[in-house]
Amino acid sequence: MVWTLREGAVEAPVVLVTGAGKGIGQATALAFAARGNRVAVVSRSAEAAEETLRRVRAAGAEGIAVAVDVGTPDGAQRAVRATVDAFGRLDVLVNNAGVYRQGDLLETDLALWEEVLRVNLTGPFLCAKHAAAVMARQGGGVIVNVASEAGLVAIPRQLAYNVSKAGLVMFTKSLAVDLAARGIRVNCVCPGTTDTPLVQEAVRRAADPEAARRRLETIRPLGRLGRAEEIAEAIVFLASESCGYATGAVLAVDGGYTAQ
Repeated sequence: MVWTLREGAVEAPVVLVTGAGKGIGQATALAFAARGNRVAVVSRSAEAAEETLRRVRAAGAEGIAVAVDVGTPDGAQRAVRATVDAFGRLDVLVNNAGVYRQGDLLETDLALWEEVLRVNLTGPFLCAKHAAAVMARQGGGVIVNVASEAGLVAIPRQLAYNVSKAGLVMFTKSLAVDLAARGIRVNCVCPGTTDTPLVQEAVRRAADPEAARRRLETIRPLGRLGRAEEIAEAIVFLASESCGYATGAVLAVDGGYTAQ
C-alpha cells in the first residue's frame, strides 16, 4: 500500500496514472498494482489502456481503463470523475502523459509549441486541479509529476520539450507549497532517457540508429539507458508513506546525466 487510509477504511488505495498505455506509465500502473492498489489506467488509446488494465488485473489488482486526452479540460475531468465513480476516492495522481518533439527555436512553429505545452504542462495542471479537489475533501493525497532530465538542463534541439518539463518542475514546487495545508504532497521525478517505445522510435528515425543509441548511453555516467521499471519504482517511492516527509522534491533518475 502507498497511502494510509482513513481510520476504519478497509479498501485499497486508489491510484490514477495518465499515459499508462505504454512505457513508464504502464510500468508505473503495474508497480502500484503489484502492491495491491486499485489503479485507473488512463491513455488516449483505448486499446493500449485495455492492455495495461489486463495486466493490472493479472497482477491481482482492481482497475479501470479510461480512454481520454488529459490535455483537454473535458478529458482531464472525465479521467478523475471516472476514477472516483468507480472507487469512491482518489489517493494518488501520477501525471505521466506527455509528448516529445524535437526542434530549436527556428525549427519550432507555433503549432508544435502549443501541442507540447498543452499535453506536457496544461494536462498535468488540469488533472491536478480536479484531483486535488477530491483529495482535499477526503483529507489528503499525493501527486507525482513525471518531468525529465530536460527539465533540469537544456538539451539541444528540443526547445518546447525542455520548457514544458522545466515548467513541470516549478509546477511541482508551487503545488507543494500551496497544497500542503490540505494534506496533499506533491513531488516530481525527472527520468533520464529510458528504453521505452517512444525512445526506441526516436532512435529508429535517426540517420544512424546504432550510433544514436550508443550516444544516448555513453553521455551518462552509468553508461546505459534507464528501464521503465526503474522509473516506476521511484514514482512509487515518492508516493509512499516511506517518503511521507517529502513534498516539493525533485528526484533525478537519469544515470548521473545531470550530476555532470
